[in-house]
Parts: sequence; C-alpha cells; structure tokens
Amino acid sequence: MNQPLAYIHPEAKIAQNVVVEPFTTIDKDVEIGEGTWIGPNVTIMSGARIGKNCKIFPGAVISAIPQDLKFAGEVTTVHIGDYTVIRECVTVNRGTVDRMRTVVGRNCLLQAYVHIAHDCIVGDNCVISNSVQIAGHVEVGDWAIIGGTSAVHQFVRVGQHSFIGGGSLVRKDVPPFVKTAREPLTYAGVNSVGLRRRGYSDAAILQIQQCYRLLFMSGLNTSDALDQIELDLPSNPERDEVVNFVRNSGRGIIKGYSRNSDSGD
Repeated sequence: MNQPLAYIHPEAKIAQNVVVEPFTTIDKDVEIGEGTWIGPNVTIMSGARIGKNCKIFPGAVISAIPQDLKFAGEVTTVHIGDYTVIRECVTVNRGTVDRMRTVVGRNCLLQAYVHIAHDCIVGDNCVISNSVQIAGHVEVGDWAIIGGTSAVHQFVRVGQHSFIGGGSLVRKDVPPFVKTAREPLTYAGVNSVGLRRRGYSDAAILQIQQCYRLLFMSGLNTSDALDQIELDLPSNPERDEVVNFVRNSGRGIIKGYSRNSDSGD
C-alpha cells in the first residue's frame, strides 16, 4: 500500500506488500523486501537494500552518502537484514571504497537517534540503544548490546554477546561475552545473564569466566595470558572465539578492572 503523498522512484524495486506511509522518499537503486513497513517522513536513498518484514520509523535516513572526506562518489550500498527495526531519526550511511557497503544484520533493534557510519558491519540480533554513535569501519558481533548515548571509535571491534554500559566511550576493542563499564571503559565481568538467556550452559559460561580470569586477573601480559588459556583450557568454540578475537585485535582490547579505573588512571 503506497500512499499518494509518498515519492517512490520508478526504478526502485519494492515488493508488492510493502507499506509506504505519506511524505516518505524512496530513491532509485533501492530494494525493499516483502512485509516491510516504511513509516512517514523516512528518506531511503540510492544504494539501500532492505530485507523482509523490517520496520523503519519516522525521520530515519538510510543510505545517505558517507560523512567521509575521502569519499569520491563510488557506488556503494547499505544492507539491512530481515526483521530489523529502525526507530526514529536513525541514520545509516553507505560504504566507501574500503568495504563498499555498510551492513546491519537480521533481527536487530536500532533505537532512536542511532548513527551507523560508513563501512560498519553490525551482526544479527544486536540492540543499539538510543543515541549511540558508531563511527566508520566498526564491527559489532552477533547479540551485542550497546547502552544508550555510547560513542564507538572508528575501527573498533565489539565482540559477540558483549554488553556495553550506557554512556560509554569505546576506544578499544571489546572482547566477546563480556560486560563493560566505567571510564575509561573496563572489563566488568562475563555477560552470564545474557548468555543463559541464549541457551549457554553453566559449563560453557564457567570456561568463559576462566578465560577472562587468566586474561584480566592473573597478572600476566596479554600474550602470556593467551598462551596460558590455550595450555590450561580445552579447545571449544567459546575459548577459541576469545583467543582469536584478542590475538587479532588491531586497536588492542579494553583493560581489566583495577582500583584506579574509576579515577581515570
């Protein structure tokens, strides 16, 4: 059902049962899957690829060109996965020559005023809370939750099943399965509540906790701690995810909690 007060470019590819509310603009080179609802006053620009059964609320702007002075007009895209909800005034920018696309996965919730910059890759089942600002080239793993008004530095990686407390400044990589808080952002334990909700066994959670005790509480440097984890703990998907994530961190990971963390030292 397309309202007569909406503008839809004749070259846009929109499934038959998509609802487009009044005063929305949909540009050329846009694809929208079946069952999706596009609210009023939404702007969907060239390069958007929106999946099935999504909901996009008023004021959102999808696939605007990057806020990157190096952008030279290359043809890039934004991909939004099925069942994702994009709330009021969210902005998701196209990619640049770096990755050529920006991706938000399936079944995500982007709350009001979220910004997803160019070349970001957001996994499935993520919750990005109100007013979170994510800079370019960021990777967010599946099931991650980022608390409201947080700011994520460019090129940061956020691991799967992690939880970032509201108002955080995320300057370093956040490993998988952890909770983070304080300023500067530090390790605040394993996200055991979230993991249990998603079906992780007590044994799996215990081994994740053992990984982070060695990594953050043993007094070992990061390299030695990783070696000790591989020596002491049997290989399984969770242990290997922690080790591989930390070992391949380009920016370095957040630090463990210390008594000086709250003072910023």
